[in-house]
Order: sequence, then structure tokens, then C-alpha cells
Amino acid sequence: MNRRAEGRELATALRGLKDRSGLSYQVLGQRIFISGSTLHRYCTGQGVPGDYDIVLRFAKECGAEPAELNDLLRYWEAATEEGTDPGPLTAVPAGAESWSQAPLPVAPEMFGVTMNSFSGVMPSFRVGTVRLWDSETRWSQLEPRRGEFDWTTLDRLLDGAERQGLSTVFVLGGTPGWAAPDGRRAAYREDSRAAPPDDLADWDAFVRAVVRHAGGRIDAYEPWITANHGHHYNGSVETLAEMTRRASRIIREHDKDATVVCPSITDLWEDASHEYLLRFAEAGAYQYCDAAAVNLYQRSVTDPPETMLEIVRKVERTFQLAGYHLPLWNTGTVQTIQLNDPLDADTAADHAVRFYLTGLYSRIVERMYFYAWGNSKIPLVVQAEGQAPTKAGLHVDRLQKWLARAEIRSCGHGAEIGLPENVWQCEFLVPDEHGIPHPARIRWTLSGTADVRAGAGAYRVDHLDGTTRETGAEDAVRITERPLLVRYR
Repeated sequence: MNRRAEGRELATALRGLKDRSGLSYQVLGQRIFISGSTLHRYCTGQGVPGDYDIVLRFAKECGAEPAELNDLLRYWEAATEEGTDPGPLTAVPAGAESWSQAPLPVAPEMFGVTMNSFSGVMPSFRVGTVRLWDSETRWSQLEPRRGEFDWTTLDRLLDGAERQGLSTVFVLGGTPGWAAPDGRRAAYREDSRAAPPDDLADWDAFVRAVVRHAGGRIDAYEPWITANHGHHYNGSVETLAEMTRRASRIIREHDKDATVVCPSITDLWEDASHEYLLRFAEAGAYQYCDAAAVNLYQRSVTDPPETMLEIVRKVERTFQLAGYHLPLWNTGTVQTIQLNDPLDADTAADHAVRFYLTGLYSRIVERMYFYAWGNSKIPLVVQAEGQAPTKAGLHVDRLQKWLARAEIRSCGHGAEIGLPENVWQCEFLVPDEHGIPHPARIRWTLSGTADVRAGAGAYRVDHLDGTTRETGAEDAVRITERPLLVRYR
């Protein structure tokens, strides 16, 4: 049986379970955290879930028997098997359902970078916010001896950000050796520990010193990174929750306008990381934060950025279980990123732009911090320090120019919004040269190409290389893996 036939078998089985349950698509969607329209597509054979977890949750909600679950797994595996006809049944990333809302501003802070530099030089292409980590500003570097602080590097970075009007996130982490002499050494050259300090009073003093010295020049604080990775933190969940509580109290005492972002959780493709998140929530840590940091990245650096949406939806479900509804900030990637081969310039440029578009598409990710600016030893380089921006950096700059003062109102892909299955789209209100908002759509493909009618009112197509061309409603526009902008009257 070929893939399309197996896709029909899967759809028929899902529809049978749905009918037997007596529940509507909307109700079932709410229970398993995806849209009712997406469920309808799966049950009518117009799409296949990109993750079997969706099939499993749907089936269990409908009361499926063990034998039925076995059949569903067989149908799903056949329908998503690689190397066969990729027609209308093409699998899409889990959690990639379409949505619409009242227009909301696209905040410049969506477009962030983590600084791998300590010179004070900032990106020469447009960004909205910078995050200070791997920038010679760890606790062990700022306070090499108890009570003796060296603010030179931090001040240089804050001065650079201030000159360019960039908001800043400061990461509180990297225990000095003197504060935890028997603790595990962290993965850094200086005498830094992955362990918490032996005396949390040392932590309190450090946080207080940073906040007082910054004097309001730091906009947000992230107490620690990758909390569930032993190379960066190997203390207890309860201790880190207490450190978060203490840091939050001190920060708010001295700077009531600062944002507190709970320590990031990484390896979110793995169930153990979600269990850690739940334990951190149960310890009460998230009640002290304004946002939650997570590390979003593809399983492989060559995978489409949109696959990160699978993690986003899993995180959303985990927070539902934990009883918290905080905005998400993507503040990092996997530690082994530097072991991967470089992407070619075109793929890197496409993926860099779609990294930020994926954040917008997710609807619940408030900021995307690309890792990292200044670093030339990672697969996707936006700008190495001392050099001009790469094509990736220039295209990210162009994306932000498109969306300056824009409002986002919907995102979707494929048949749900009347497009070919491999075409993705986010719709905006974008001000023209007179400041008057007009509809605009950014379109791209997950893979391959598609010719799509521009649509009523279309008058211009903008490309990331800065070129434009006039178009009309009936004109076909070639959509590729490189996003483009269609403007409408």
C-alpha cells in the first residue's frame, strides 16, 4: 500500500474515533492543544500530523483500544515514510496549525542576538535586543574574589548597547571557584563552577551588586542558563528555585521596571527535560518570573527552522500541566552547536530569517535570541566580530525593515488558508511611506517551490536582497524557501 493510501487509512481511522467519541473538533482540539481546523484536516485526509504524539493523544481522548493504537501507529508510520510521493499528504511540523487574532504590534525585541563578544561593538545590522552571555560577563569574571568587582567589560557592553538604543538581557550565572571550591568545574576557561554557591548569601550579594551598578541600564535578568544541563548547573532544582526567588526579590527592590526571566531549560526534544520543567514549576520558581526562558533549536542544524514549533507546543502543554502561562523567550541552543558543519550561504540566510518568522508563527514566543553574534565557529554565522554581516545577517536586517512598526494578525500554511501544502504565510499590517497601514503577507516554503496567485489588491513583491517588482492580483508569484513579502493596496 502506498503512502497516499496509508494516509487515507489513517484519516478514516481518526474520523471513526472522532465520530465514536461524540465530541466536536473544537472540543477535541482544546483537550489536546491544537486547533479544531487542524484536526478536521487530519480526519479528512488533507494532512498528516508531523508527530505521532498528536495521533496518540487524539486517540486516547477518543477512547481508542490498544489494538486500534497499533493500527494507528502503522498507518502513521507508512503515511510519513520518507522518499515517497510528497503530495497533499506531506507531513508538517507538529503544532504548526493556523491562527488569527486582532492585530498586535511586532516588537523590535523579537529580533534578538546573544553576544559572543566583550569589545562593546554591537551588530552593524538591525537587531532589537542583545543578551549578554559568553561575553566575559559571568559571575566568576565580574567577581573573581569575594567582594572585589571588575565592571570594565560589563560597562563596555552596556555602553555599546546604549549607544544603539538596544535593550539588554544580563545572565546571572557561573559561580566563582571561591564561592563553591568543591563544586564541579563549568565548561569555561576561567575558574567557574556549575554548582550553586555554598552560601546563598554570596549569590544575594552578587545580584545586588550587579543591579545597583547597572542603575537601570539592564532591562532584563536571566538567573542562570540551561538549568537542566550538568555542564552549566548541577545543583538541586530546589536550590535553583530558591536562587531565582532571591534574585527576583533583589532585582525588584532596586529596579521595579526590570524583567525577570526564569532560567532556561534545554534539550526539550527529550521527555526528561519536560519532567525537569515540571519539577522547577512545582518548586514554585515560575511565580517569581515575568517570562520563561527555553532553548529552541532543530534536532539537526540542517532541519527547517519550523520544526522548532514541535518543541513550542510540547512546552506549551508542559506549562499547561504546571499551571503557568508565561511568555516564552528563546535564549539559546544546544551546547554542541559548534561541532556541526557550516551551512552554505544561501541555506544559512534562509534559515536565519525563518528562525525569527518561526518565533512569530508560534504566537507564544515573545523573543528570539539568535546564538550567537560575533561567533564565526558555528554553522550559521550572521556576523563575525570585525567583519561585515553575512548574507544571513543582511537578510535578517531586511526582514526587520519590512516589519518595522508592523502588526501581525495571522499565520498559517497549506490548505487551511487556501495555499499549496508546502507554503507558509504570516499576514501583517505594514505602514507605507506615509505611515498608513496596508496588508502584507510574508510567504515561504518549508521545502521546494510553489507558484501562488498574488491575490486581490496585490501590487508589489519585495525580496530579501532588496529588489522589488510590480505584480497584479492574477499574477503567479514563485514561492521558495527564501521568504518574500507581497504588498497589497
